Amino acid sequence: MKKNILIILIIITSFIILTTFALIIFRKKSNIIETFGNIEIRQVDLSFQVSGVIDKLYKEEGDYVKKGDLIATIDNRDYIANYKKAIYLEKSSLAQAKDDLSKFERNYPLCSDDTISKEECTALLNKKDYSKAKYKENVANRIYQKNQLDYTKLYAPQDGIITTRAQEKGAFVNASQIVFVMSLNNPVWVRTYIKETDLGNIKYGQKAHVYTDTTDPKTKKKKEYTGYIGYISPVAEFTPKTVQTEDLRVDLMYRIRVYIYETDKFLRQGMPVTIKINPNEAS
Repeated sequence: MKKNILIILIIITSFIILTTFALIIFRKKSNIIETFGNIEIRQVDLSFQVSGVIDKLYKEEGDYVKKGDLIATIDNRDYIANYKKAIYLEKSSLAQAKDDLSKFERNYPLCSDDTISKEECTALLNKKDYSKAKYKENVANRIYQKNQLDYTKLYAPQDGIITTRAQEKGAFVNASQIVFVMSLNNPVWVRTYIKETDLGNIKYGQKAHVYTDTTDPKTKKKKEYTGYIGYISPVAEFTPKTVQTEDLRVDLMYRIRVYIYETDKFLRQGMPVTIKINPNEAS
């Protein structure tokens, strides 16, 4: 009899523990904030800093590039000629400046005892100063022409992917005219909206889980990325119709950004994703 009572007590105790545990899990899950949004990737318009005829384009749409990769050049023959001319003028003006300085140092002491006239002394000083200034001007011009020559090459400013090739070989482009458009690998964030009632449960730096609609063939689950809340709008706004929410789309929401820690080539501009934020999870 006592044995049966003990078994019943054990069953009841186990049931209470399991029920309590289930309630805790359910409560934690019920606190999870779920929202929907789209992947946002920064894009950069790439152009030359000088004008000219495009000589070579090294990349196509869809090509991945690393920071510093050469992606295009323009015909640089005129720029090379201008640079060589600037070097010649710099050398010539340096020789002239040295010659005028030597004449000044030899003759200027004679000005103190009026061996040479004041007009000649003034001419010596002015010529020395002029040739020195001319040399500095030619140095600056040589640096400028070298920069102009360097600008005939277009390099990738960061890691990314070429999304648009706007020009072709042989086309004349002005300075700042778009040649390529590239999407940056980082940063990548999700633009989404959150209800006013959930604002008190989120904060900057809080961890968020981002899920795409793609199923991972290994885990058979939706691909997951880890991110953090990096922006919370200070004002409410109407939710755009492109954003799907469980409530009415005309409800006022707050825009937030979820920055993704580690990205890969599968995240694309505008891709729809699901975001889950657990207020009980450590950041």
